[in-house]
Amino acid sequence: MTNERRTSRDRRHIERFQVNIEIEWEGLVGRKNGVIRDISATGCFILCSGEVEDGETVKLFFPLTDGRKIQLWGEVSNHVFEIGFAMKFIELTEAQAEFLEVFVDTLRED
Repeated sequence: MTNERRTSRDRRHIERFQVNIEIEWEGLVGRKNGVIRDISATGCFILCSGEVEDGETVKLFFPLTDGRKIQLWGEVSNHVFEIGFAMKFIELTEAQAEFLEVFVDTLRED
């Protein structure tokens, strides 16, 4: 029986938006570069060649327009070797959750 990753239980219950945002992330293998390809207020998919494991906790360094970065924590919910991984945001502060909501709302308006 083939396990199709796109049929996971939580897939697409939350509206996601395609983006192309260069980011840095940090996991057990160290700090790496990647590109967010889609995002919602609850998670994102990062294109990268870094190796991660499902369930691993990673830090995401999300660039702001003024050159600073906001740090977000996430848990790898699905990874595809040499392609990237999906992560769900975890342990968000109220300010981080609000930032993501506002950011996603701006994508909705485009």
